Amino acid sequence: MLKQIEAGALRVAYREQGEPDGWPVLLLHGFPYDVHAYDEVAPLLAARGARVITPWLRGYGPTRFLSLDTPRSGQQAALAADLLALMDALAIPDAVLAGYDWGGRAACILAALWPQRVRGLVTGGGYNIQDIAGASRPASPAAEFRTWYQYYLHGERGAAGLAQHRQEFCRLLWGLWSPEWRFDDAIFARTAAAFDNPDFAAVVVHSYRHRFGLVEGDPAVEQIERQLAVQPPIGVPTISLDGGSDGVSGPAGSERHARHFTGGFEQRTLPHIGHNLPQEAPAAFADAVLALAEGRSSP
Repeated sequence: MLKQIEAGALRVAYREQGEPDGWPVLLLHGFPYDVHAYDEVAPLLAARGARVITPWLRGYGPTRFLSLDTPRSGQQAALAADLLALMDALAIPDAVLAGYDWGGRAACILAALWPQRVRGLVTGGGYNIQDIAGASRPASPAAEFRTWYQYYLHGERGAAGLAQHRQEFCRLLWGLWSPEWRFDDAIFARTAAAFDNPDFAAVVVHSYRHRFGLVEGDPAVEQIERQLAVQPPIGVPTISLDGGSDGVSGPAGSERHARHFTGGFEQRTLPHIGHNLPQEAPAAFADAVLALAEGRSSP
């Protein structure tokens, strides 16, 4: 069921499935995806007693800013503040959080800074809180090649290109990041409608500039950003999922991230799966959530 609620700086649009008194889980999409990534995951969880909340992030789908004066920031602290505000607005004291890419980052931040609000964490790609101070250090040539789109968006040509060709740009990334996923035009079109949000391009461009320290952030979330600068540990039970064919994160996996997790950490690699973990492997994604909710994880 599609619902809306005012939460922080946003009127958040979200889907809700399952019984209202079920155990709460929030499913968080990334870029360039939307809530349809969880079309098959959410019913699996609802059938096991979950109250499933799946929001469109800022800049996507029907979610809207409440004020024209709010910076159209895509920085990590803003995404986390949105998630915390949504949980407050829905009167959810704590929940299992599950996400990947941007959504996984927001979930990781809540687990690090507000662990009392997080029963368990499913994160795509492990610890993905950004180290902005270290972003200027070059990565391997292969990793730099995979993140070409980020550098493209640093310039005005890239910003204009995204605004003018958002669907073509995002579909290209889908193919590059999930080379073994055979999605069709209808599957892409269901999600691509979310990119018509009037703030989509501005939020995306700001995200990929802020993480490299190229632009200022929103002063309203600067305190959160300062807390993230020390790369805080995550002290809640966590399962990390890695796509074996992920074309953006690469095949290395998140085993090396275990040092960031003090509440228990289990890493699972999904063979032949790319970056869009829940849509490509819904059963495996749902099982990770259920393992935490039901105490079946190895952390």
